[in-house]
Amino acid sequence: MKAKILALLRERGDYVSGQELCEQFGVSRTAVWKAVGQLKKEGYSIEATPNRGYLLAPESEVYGQHELCSRMGTKWAGRRVVFYETLPSTNLQAKLDAENGAGEGTLIVADTQTAGRGRRGRSWSSPGGKNVYFTLILKPDFDPEKAACVALVMGLAVAEGIEKACGVQAGIKWPNDIVVQGKKVCGILAEMSVEQDFIHYIVVGVGINVKEQEFAPELADRATSLWQECGRNVSRARLVTEVMGAFEACYEEFLRDGFAGKIMERYNGLLVNRNREVLVLDPQGEFRGISRGVNEEGLLLVEREEGSVVEVYAGEVSVRGIYGYV
Repeated sequence: MKAKILALLRERGDYVSGQELCEQFGVSRTAVWKAVGQLKKEGYSIEATPNRGYLLAPESEVYGQHELCSRMGTKWAGRRVVFYETLPSTNLQAKLDAENGAGEGTLIVADTQTAGRGRRGRSWSSPGGKNVYFTLILKPDFDPEKAACVALVMGLAVAEGIEKACGVQAGIKWPNDIVVQGKKVCGILAEMSVEQDFIHYIVVGVGINVKEQEFAPELADRATSLWQECGRNVSRARLVTEVMGAFEACYEEFLRDGFAGKIMERYNGLLVNRNREVLVLDPQGEFRGISRGVNEEGLLLVEREEGSVVEVYAGEVSVRGIYGYV
């Protein structure tokens, strides 16, 4: 009920009487009073005035379970939120929950990660109170060959969600980094459990740099945050819910049409290393070429010097820009 009260107070933007809240949610005035009192203890600024009701301060937000649930407007993606103050890793928790029966669309969110991970086992710095760390559980009914596109679909959703949440134009560095002004602002890590031709689950983890922060010296020239790019505070809860809304729409389109048509066009339109010279770090021998975007299977097309076009698989190679991070 606390999430519903927050949602109504935020939507109204004015006083809401205790009687209206009682009638809206089918509870007693005492239950409403207790719920509001608990929200105030959690840190929300809610004014209670006799004969007028309750008023939520416009900028009042406490990043957590109730805030996220009160903002979530999706049909299934993120409709069930499980929030933790601290976790080793949202991906690890999501895999455990998926194994134990958590349904599709369950969203695991943490304020802090103590063992955050990126691609190829790299560590991912995850301080508390600054960024967004979440993992979405999916249980799709398609062939494992299509699973690689799920991270790309999430990348598109994150880029679109960032623009909706804070007006910053974000791009995609294939396969799974989101960049703003040439610097990384987000990483995505998708993992799955598969048996022969059956996918048990896919977990898609996202880490977005949101607030002002200092990066390690080796990252300072290629990492940024949304605060640094737009010069103002960004609501972490709104950012999560905007990404979930964008992902739900993109993923349903992907299930219907595959990674083809408009969804591929939108992805390629945001691909920052498209038509740029790249270095492909293939275990069988690195080579240079021009990135020509992704195809319907989510593979990066790289045109070599002699004119041949190579399909690059994200799980097998890395792609780096010749003249910098992108």
